[in-house]
Amino acid sequence: MDFGEQFISIEEDAEFLPIISEDEIGENDNIEIKEALPVLALRNSVIFPGVIMPITVGRDTSIKAVRSAYRKDKLLGVLAQTNANEEEPGFNDLYEIGTLARIIKMLKMPDGTNTVILQGVSKIKMLEGVQDDPFMKAIFVKVEEKKPKQTKEFKALISTIEDLAKEIIQKSNHIPSEAAGVLKNIKNRFFLVNFIASNLNGGVSDKQQLLSIDDLNIRANKVLEHLNNELQLLDLKNKIQDKTRVDIEKQQRDYFLHQQLKAIQEELGQDNPAKELEGLKERAAKMKWPKKVEETFQKEYKKLNRTNPAAPEYALTINHLELLLDLPWGVTTKDNLNLVKAKKVLDAEHYGLDKIKDRILEYLAVIKLKGDLKSPILCFVGPPGVGKTSLGKSIASAIGREYIRMSLGGLHDESEIRGHRKTYIGAMPGRIVQSLKKVKSSNPVFILDEIDKVGKDFRGDPSSALLEVLDPEQNSTFYDNYLESEFDLSKVMFVATANDLGSIQPALRDRMEIIQLGGYSLEEKVEIAKKHLIPQQRKSHGLKANQLKIGKASLEELAQKYTRESGVRSLERQVAAVMRAIAKRITMEEDYNVSVSSADLETYLGVSHFDSDKALDKNPPGVAIGLAYTSVGGDVLYIESTKYKGKEQFKLTGNLGDVMKESSNTAFSYLKAHASEIGIEMDSFENQVVHLHFPAGGTPKDGPSAGITILSALASLFSGKKVKPFLAMTGEISLRGKVLPVGGIKEKVLAAKRAGIKEIIMCADNEKDVNEINQEYIKGLKFHFVEDMSKVLKLALV
Repeated sequence: MDFGEQFISIEEDAEFLPIISEDEIGENDNIEIKEALPVLALRNSVIFPGVIMPITVGRDTSIKAVRSAYRKDKLLGVLAQTNANEEEPGFNDLYEIGTLARIIKMLKMPDGTNTVILQGVSKIKMLEGVQDDPFMKAIFVKVEEKKPKQTKEFKALISTIEDLAKEIIQKSNHIPSEAAGVLKNIKNRFFLVNFIASNLNGGVSDKQQLLSIDDLNIRANKVLEHLNNELQLLDLKNKIQDKTRVDIEKQQRDYFLHQQLKAIQEELGQDNPAKELEGLKERAAKMKWPKKVEETFQKEYKKLNRTNPAAPEYALTINHLELLLDLPWGVTTKDNLNLVKAKKVLDAEHYGLDKIKDRILEYLAVIKLKGDLKSPILCFVGPPGVGKTSLGKSIASAIGREYIRMSLGGLHDESEIRGHRKTYIGAMPGRIVQSLKKVKSSNPVFILDEIDKVGKDFRGDPSSALLEVLDPEQNSTFYDNYLESEFDLSKVMFVATANDLGSIQPALRDRMEIIQLGGYSLEEKVEIAKKHLIPQQRKSHGLKANQLKIGKASLEELAQKYTRESGVRSLERQVAAVMRAIAKRITMEEDYNVSVSSADLETYLGVSHFDSDKALDKNPPGVAIGLAYTSVGGDVLYIESTKYKGKEQFKLTGNLGDVMKESSNTAFSYLKAHASEIGIEMDSFENQVVHLHFPAGGTPKDGPSAGITILSALASLFSGKKVKPFLAMTGEISLRGKVLPVGGIKEKVLAAKRAGIKEIIMCADNEKDVNEINQEYIKGLKFHFVEDMSKVLKLALV
């Protein structure tokens, strides 16, 4: 609502704030419209019946219309413009519904403007415009308004409107308090509705809509709706103003409250910020840290003394100083230099893995002799489930150091390594610094698990951040963004683990000492199950030693027929399944065999999942068995070939990589070039489509090691001779027919042993790799070491 002074000098046709008519509304009802009336167009105002309003008249046409009406019967039709920006409105620019108004007085203002005081008489409707020069005249007809009965509901409605209007007057800063008295003096309820409607803060269209309503009861409800909206807007405005005022005073208020809180804490004997700062200073005095770190602490501490404890910077600085104090600057644990004891710990927790154990003992031996040595940065590479991660924990236990494991799998954010800038909200140090703070030692065994699975995206490249961490020449001055100081990581023994060496960034791979962990042989799996898996699972399932026994033969069958892996994770799950089955029988008091037999395994686990002799001796000509090395260990690889008449073509299928495709083409070219030597007619290649397929098409395959197997399969196909049963082979082929060495020999040999292979052909240069394998694990396997393809074909083709 908008109340104010009676006469205010404003722009042309702008709304002067209305005043109350002193006459009763009923006296105006008898006035009749006998002829066309002058028209006064208003830009920003709407006059309601009964309301008196001063209007500034500036347009020539408007002045002429007012003077014409004043000279006659002082009546004119007042209509609002549909567009306030129209300077010379016509009849089409005016609303049809308006108000019949009587001119009470015409005034000449000191500033030269003309003001006319009008009183609304009744609502009218323009029927027809009859003149537009020198001013507009139109024919009007009165519009009868429906006045509701004075029921309790209507009286309550009017009372609510009056109360809301008074509340708005009370809450508004620009409406004089006298306006409430004006409302109180209005006795006519219909006039009160019109009076308040004319004072609403809405635009011309809103007020015109109210004027157009014939039913005064409906108009009153609409006025109530507008008042409610205006009151809500006013409350929100006041709330915003109060909040702004509060924000301005907040810092000063917080200061006084802080002083009061400080006094209260002192009375209660509680710690206050001053005591907290004193505690930090006392802790700092006992620290033995680098000079630069001490300077950083003192600088931040002085800044903290000048900071208001209520300020956000105070908490940030406190957290930073506490981190500096909590980190183990130069704090180390004493290494266990008893090599015999360390060897016993390693042997007790892990079976085999002699190469890694020797490397750890060598490191301890040098420390014992020299007294100091930079920690090695090792990387264990091998298939899943061979104990890479658990070996790191055993190393920590053997040499008496703290143990930290940090999983890097799926890590994308560089800040996880280097930390965030401490100015950011929610900033933290990197996980390396956090871990060192947690173990309170600067020489732990730090496992960087799954380093080959580090991600890279828009947030940074964590593997590049690890370059500094894993470089012995740089990690003595490792810089964390949150710490803003250098920390010495040279005493930390970093041990990384990976399944695939090829996916590690070359620069990062160059900084680590790579130690290959091969898959376990059947004998090793049986020993691991006896010494580790069965005791652990028996304890986990609440079973006693006399309630369950799994013999060597049953363990071998379990490993061979129910698992097919390089590690022992699946074997552990199968052992756990046997334990659960027995635990159920014990709980339900059913009979069972304490010693688990082959028949019991089938009862507990179902039929065997793998058949080691499957399709090894029933292959037609054109099929050969190769050996492959994958990220999960070694595996046997079947290579199938066939031919049929058609346009000469060499087709390759099975999801092959470029290197494998090249090996296939090399083998086929060699076969054609030396067909006569092998005993194949040259015309047998004419008009033939040759199709070479590698089963398990959903698995990507690549690498050169299938070269001699491909040639053997093709030679078998064209010669019609079968490949010797239970024979597998691995080796790269050259165009000259030379057999070249390949990698992953241990995993391939163990995979062949698991699959029931009896003979293996490979390059003579790989003989040294076979000799490194424990001969007990490959007993029963016959090896043929060759140098060229002619010998391969003599051995392979029946």
